[in-house]
Amino acid sequence: MSPTPQVMPDPDTPSPEDLDAALARTDPDRWLSSRFAAGAEARRALVALYAFDQELARAPRTASTPLVGEMRLAWWGEVLAEMASGGPVRRHPVAQALAEAARAFSLDPGALEALVDVRYRELDPRPLTLEEALEWADGSGGGCAVLAASILDPESDPGAARAGGGAWSIGRLVRTAGLSLDAAQAPMEIRLKAARGVTARAFPAVAHAALARARARGRPPSDLGDRLRLMGAVLTGRV
Repeated sequence: MSPTPQVMPDPDTPSPEDLDAALARTDPDRWLSSRFAAGAEARRALVALYAFDQELARAPRTASTPLVGEMRLAWWGEVLAEMASGGPVRRHPVAQALAEAARAFSLDPGALEALVDVRYRELDPRPLTLEEALEWADGSGGGCAVLAASILDPESDPGAARAGGGAWSIGRLVRTAGLSLDAAQAPMEIRLKAARGVTARAFPAVAHAALARARARGRPPSDLGDRLRLMGAVLTGRV
């Protein structure tokens, strides 16, 4: 039996020294929030985590067929298995950076695997129902925020972090997956309120949720405006 072919992620993935710059370009919201994290090591870990999540997001979006998308997600699942085994991790800049962050901050392997699993729904051409959209938001942006909060403050409330990350994902999902602003408004506000339980040390893990309302209303990223919103959120501890 011939071995199952491996489909590598996008070959344009940046080199390790470019990960920070690439995240600033492709995911400016979370890159900006990571700037408020205390300590260079924590900021590097957040960049690695968000770069991993960006790779997972690109897998279904850039795949020529659902099967290719599945294989790309499976490839990342194999990376996580290598990390969990304690053995060498394949030489890919995001994989290497994520492995370093996971070791340094004892990232939950199950939580990392859940970030992969939630992306499989994006390979299904059926439109998301409201329930599915909220579940996706809590699993993707919310799950990533839980891991980010654990990097910054292991004592932070994971439920509050999930709420903040979920709110941000809901804001970005409006108008992109058939989710209307009217349908998203109440669930988003509930999550934004719940995110207030995040500790001050962990707050940069959800600071980007302060941009959720602007994204839901279709406002494009604005460097100065977004920086001011995030700075205000960090100073007040409210998204």
